[in-house]
Amino acid sequence: MRNLSLLQRFKCVDLSFPGTPQCFSIRSETGTVLVASELAITEFDPRTQEVHKEVSLTAEDYLPEDGSGVVVAIQDLPDQESVCVATGSGDVILYNLNTSQLECVGSVESGLTGMTWSPDQELVTLTTGQETIIMMTKDFEPITEVAINQDDFGEGKFITVGWGKKETQFHGSEGKQAAHSHTLSQEVQPALPWDDRKPRITWRGDGQFFAVSTVCPQTGARKVRIWNRECVLQATSEVVNGLEQPLCWRPSGSLIASTQRHPNKHSVVFMEKNGLLHGDFNLPFGKEQVKVDLLCICYVQRSEIQVMVHEKLMIFQLWAVGNYHWYLKQSLHFGSEPLRAPACVCWDPEKPLRLHLLTRGWVSYTYDWGWSTDRSHGTDCHDNANVAVIDGDKILLTTFRQCVIPPPMCAFELQLPVPVNLVTFRSQAQRTNELAALTADGHIYCLFFLNSWCWSFLRSDVPVDGFVISLCHSLGNGTVALQLDDGQIRKLSLTEWKDSTGNIINFPRPCVQTALCTLSGEEHLIGLTERSHLYIGDSLVASNISSFVVYDDFLLLTTHSHMCHCLNLSTLSIKGLQSALSSDAHQNDETVRKVERGSRIVSVVPQDTRLILQMPRGNLETIHHQALVLAQLRKWLDGLRFKDAFECMRKLRINLNLIYDHNPTVFLANIEVFLKQIDSINYINLFLTELKEEDTTTTMYPCPSRSASSSVSGKGGKKVDIICDALRSTMETLDPQKYCLCILTSHVRKTTSELEIALQKVHELRGDGSSSVSAEEALKYLLFLVNVNELYEHSLGTYDFDLVLMVAEKSQKDPKEYLPFLNMLKTLEPNYQRYTIDKHLKRYRKALHHLSKCGEEHFTELLNLVKDQRLYSDALELYSLNSEQYKTLSVAYAEHLVEQQQAEQAGLLLWRCGENARALQAFVSCTSWRNALAVATHIPLPPEQLALLARDLAEKLLEARRHKQAALCLEQYAKVHCMFHSHHCFQDCCLLCRAHACVNQTSFLESQKALFIRHKNRLAVVQELKAKARLELFDEDGPDCADAELYSEASSVLTGSHLGSKYSRSNSRISSRSSKNRRKAEGKKHSLKEGSPFEDIALLNALTQIITIVDKMRVHSLLKALVLFQFDGAASSLQRDYGELLQLMETALPEIWTDNLQQGQTPLTGPNSTANSIMASFQQQRPAVPQQDTEALTAPKMRIAVKWKLSILK
Repeated sequence: MRNLSLLQRFKCVDLSFPGTPQCFSIRSETGTVLVASELAITEFDPRTQEVHKEVSLTAEDYLPEDGSGVVVAIQDLPDQESVCVATGSGDVILYNLNTSQLECVGSVESGLTGMTWSPDQELVTLTTGQETIIMMTKDFEPITEVAINQDDFGEGKFITVGWGKKETQFHGSEGKQAAHSHTLSQEVQPALPWDDRKPRITWRGDGQFFAVSTVCPQTGARKVRIWNRECVLQATSEVVNGLEQPLCWRPSGSLIASTQRHPNKHSVVFMEKNGLLHGDFNLPFGKEQVKVDLLCICYVQRSEIQVMVHEKLMIFQLWAVGNYHWYLKQSLHFGSEPLRAPACVCWDPEKPLRLHLLTRGWVSYTYDWGWSTDRSHGTDCHDNANVAVIDGDKILLTTFRQCVIPPPMCAFELQLPVPVNLVTFRSQAQRTNELAALTADGHIYCLFFLNSWCWSFLRSDVPVDGFVISLCHSLGNGTVALQLDDGQIRKLSLTEWKDSTGNIINFPRPCVQTALCTLSGEEHLIGLTERSHLYIGDSLVASNISSFVVYDDFLLLTTHSHMCHCLNLSTLSIKGLQSALSSDAHQNDETVRKVERGSRIVSVVPQDTRLILQMPRGNLETIHHQALVLAQLRKWLDGLRFKDAFECMRKLRINLNLIYDHNPTVFLANIEVFLKQIDSINYINLFLTELKEEDTTTTMYPCPSRSASSSVSGKGGKKVDIICDALRSTMETLDPQKYCLCILTSHVRKTTSELEIALQKVHELRGDGSSSVSAEEALKYLLFLVNVNELYEHSLGTYDFDLVLMVAEKSQKDPKEYLPFLNMLKTLEPNYQRYTIDKHLKRYRKALHHLSKCGEEHFTELLNLVKDQRLYSDALELYSLNSEQYKTLSVAYAEHLVEQQQAEQAGLLLWRCGENARALQAFVSCTSWRNALAVATHIPLPPEQLALLARDLAEKLLEARRHKQAALCLEQYAKVHCMFHSHHCFQDCCLLCRAHACVNQTSFLESQKALFIRHKNRLAVVQELKAKARLELFDEDGPDCADAELYSEASSVLTGSHLGSKYSRSNSRISSRSSKNRRKAEGKKHSLKEGSPFEDIALLNALTQIITIVDKMRVHSLLKALVLFQFDGAASSLQRDYGELLQLMETALPEIWTDNLQQGQTPLTGPNSTANSIMASFQQQRPAVPQQDTEALTAPKMRIAVKWKLSILK
């Protein structure tokens, strides 16, 4: 869906050359034109009108001086630096461009009627007056000579296998009577009267075949014969009445083009290599113009444009093909004077879309064409994303906002009286659907779809020094940019385009497509050359771009590597664009996606997610580029347009978690708006079922410009639970009957499914006749969400047998499977019934709770359950401390701990439940000598046994090389007798001291935790402020001191006048003081006062001190004492708080002491380092800092391997 736009035109009118032009050729090296007339050969530059060479053909009698001679062809030969000329008299002349000498390399007595060189210029074919073909090498050595008109069809003759006769085939409009007619063969008509009867030769692009069109002497009709490179006939065309002399083989090699005259129409026909017709299209001429002669047909090298020159009508036409339809893109009229009629035309061999034309009156035209997609430039929802395609006197208009119609069809067809050469859309807000068309007769038609309207023009003549080849306008700020033919960029005021630093910016090469954009807050001009180079100003961004378009803040491009990029210009610089286009795409990179080979951008629908691409064959494809989709979704979510966002995400399979993850706080605050906009039970259920704990804004759909505030969850807790609870609360407030199924979904989708609650709500619906959803429908829906067996088990866990039967009936279970079990359960006592159900469902903790209520007769069963499932701690909570069951469970628990090699904790349990002898045995086995002596005094043991126990313990300690412990054990034994008589008083004192110690330790941990968090948060703020200050300092050309470049991000030291000047000025005074005063000054230097220069070092020291103190706390012994004196609740709380604080500190260590902080001490070396990185690390080392500061930059070591927890505590 592209049009041909004229970039520039050069016209030479003052050419006074001898004779009249007969043929010409283009020199590929210099771009000059070689023209042959009946008198001379002339070389001139079409841009400067300068004549380079001129040589006479009559001086050496190659042509007669009376002007009756004919030059049939001229060809530039770059390899030989010569020009080959063939005359009608039969001479083949070689003109040396260096010596300007003429040489006749061959002559044919019968004369020459044509000469054509192969594309590789290795062979030359000549047609003679005797209707023969002579093939020679490039050195003019004859290869062969054959007759043109041969009776044989050629080597590619069709083979008939006898499958039916022509009489039995379908004859179309001729009817059935044609089968009985004896004259089935088509009557051959002779060539048209105005046919010049001269042969035409054309080569295929690869040089393997050539075709010759001649008039057959037997029938008088034109035929086309195809020959191979060895001049062997391959095929002869079928009979085509009215076939004319123009002939051209498409360079791509697919078809041969010629023209055919019908009684009431004139058409271009195409032939295959085997001579059969293959398609045609009609030329736009009336009946009175049908007898007009067509001078020639020629293709551009890429086979995409066909040129037709009508000599008598003086019309020059450019046709392009797309999706098997030929479009008339340009129609140029040269007036009615005979001297202005086109004499010869050809494409430039180097510049793809440059066309050269020469008239009979020696006027030279050079046209530079470029492909352009004429689309509307609106950015609001009023723009219809219009694209206009020129097709002769019609404008094919497609509005992609409403529909996507593949060409050559369209949404609207605008008929004009004459062919259209240029179309453009209005660049004004709210009026971008209006268009204007420039026709071939010079008139401008202003159109608004199918209605004509009046457009008032404001004419302003601004002289420009140069040729303007493109112009673009920005709707945002009204900037108009011009591009000259040499790549210079001008604004409408003709001022030079300059960047922010005042440098003049120009394109290195002329660009065929330009657009204005804003990049990092600065306006730039983007250009794409015909060689696929993309420039932003004078910077080359990429060299493989096939098309681009600027939409809003996005730059969309397609590349020759079959990728489509969508880049956000507001977040990228020029270097960022270069890097994005040169690097490979990551897995979740939303800016890149693959497209079909050869795809080009047609249009982007404003305020939508659709991107229209056209394939090489002409068909259209609509894609939704993920970057456009996500950008539009973020706009909708920011504007609380949840319905539009939801429908788009559902249609394009975007994860619905993005609705919440984009901004959790806003979503939770507008849940009621979300529900009212969606207003669909199915959609709400779909949203709930897709919820997961993953944050899609950091994994699936990362946004580079995402703010920190939008990524923080609105509340603490798990994401799925937060959303389900918030939605359920709002739905129950709005209309619980309407949202019944959604409420059930919110229960099921929680992290820990609340199936029992959901089933209970379903059961409540049985007796509620006013509900819009029946219990059966709700249960059927639950079965869709949850496996039927799982739902059956959860219904059994509600202990409601009616609900169990209701679920079982909906399942595929056999009643023989569940009815006996249910009947058995109904016969049991309620608590034992629930115990049986919970045990069946493997909910052992609930089963234990119900079994404890069944009486002492079931205690043995309870004890077995506890031992099997190891539920000792849960069982101990169900009985009082002085009960016999508690003692039995404690003994069982102690036995289990001994098996687990935790004898000390087993001894504590046995001691506190009164099993002193077994406790002593447990303590002795693990060499817990303090507890063993204490238990021994509590039994009490006789003095002899006590002495023996102390010696045994000391020996075990010595064997374990715990000499100090052994000495203390023996010393303790000497004091045992003194303590024995006051044991009960000692026990009461210990009980009181441990209780106070637990309270003090808990409050101390809370204070240390609060202080740690406060210092950690303050450190982050200080580091951020100093980083900003450092950047601002360097932006101001750095500090005043010579060592300012040594200021690193790991240090707060600055010797300049901007920071820390107070301390640097006072160094001389401090050095003269006493050591006490110096220590005092050093303490003030590392002050925690906010705003002090070395606050970050002080905070690091404080954090190190807190971590060291907390890590070295002796919590283990305190926990054992609390357990011994039955303070289980306080011990569990203390163990939990201490563990959380240690985990907090361990997690915060890499956040506080980062790699940058520790690498600042030494240069960065290693296998991954380079010479530049090592030198940079040396240069960025900070100045020498005191030892205290150095220690603060190193993370403290924590005793992670120390086992301090008690397994008997929850």
